[in-house]
Order: sequence, then C-alpha cells, then structure tokens
Amino acid sequence: MPKGGARTRSGPAPDPTALRRERDAGEWTILPAEGRQGATPDWPLTEQADREADLWDDLWRKPQALMWERFGQEVEVALYVRRLVEAEERGSAAVLTTLVRQMADSLGLTTPGMRANRWRIDRAEESEQAPAAGPASLAPNSARARLRAVPGGSG
Repeated sequence: MPKGGARTRSGPAPDPTALRRERDAGEWTILPAEGRQGATPDWPLTEQADREADLWDDLWRKPQALMWERFGQEVEVALYVRRLVEAEERGSAAVLTTLVRQMADSLGLTTPGMRANRWRIDRAEESEQAPAAGPASLAPNSARARLRAVPGGSG
C-alpha cells in the first residue's frame, strides 16, 4: 500500500469564507434549503423493497439531489440506498457500515462530504428567524462569550 500523499480528509477543511487563494480557488455551490422539487426519478436497479422506496423518495427531496440530478447519479444514489438497507439489518458486517459512510460522504450527505464537494445549504431564511443567543457585540466563539458561559467567569 502506498504511503503519504493526499487523503480525502487530510489537511484543513476548505473554508467557504476564506479569501480566494490558489489552493482554495474552487467555487462553492449553494444549494437551496427547500431541497429538490419535482418527481422522484425512477428506481434504476432491480426490484425495489419497501424500505428502499421510502429512502429513495426521501433522498430525492434533499438539496444534494439537485447535484445528483445534474451529474446523472441515479445509479450511485440507488446503490447507496440498497447498501444502507443491508447495513440496517441485524448482524450485517461492519465493513458494510464503513462502505455506507463512504458512499454518504461521496454523495455529500455528511458534513465532510459537503465540504469535499464544496456544497453549502443556503440557510439565510433560518438564520434571520433564529433569535440572537446573546449580545450582538459578542461572537459565539469569542473568549469573552466562552467565559460568560462558565459560572463565575468574568466578562
């Protein structure tokens, strides 16, 4: 097995708010929070089980489904659904769970997968409706905000 070299999760995660740099030159795709609209694609594999049909319908309503549709990934999504259903079964092999996680990453269904694909879900509407957690002058990750969270902390 070769050693060294780039790995999927090696190095710092890409930062969508960073200034453009040569290493961060790729554009981020903003996906609408309301997800994909329209009819669910036809199941591309053989005989679909009831659980597979439920998952298939749910997945095609997600924001990521817009990208799957754009790139013609119906078979990849169906294979993910089939493997997920198999992994849910009692006594399934642990390696199957690892495969399902890797497939979810590839399809952008996990946070690391979203970062790797440079996809973000537009949450502008939700953030406008959410009440502020504290004084506007304090960033949520600032040292002062963290000290206020500790009983007896100054700030």
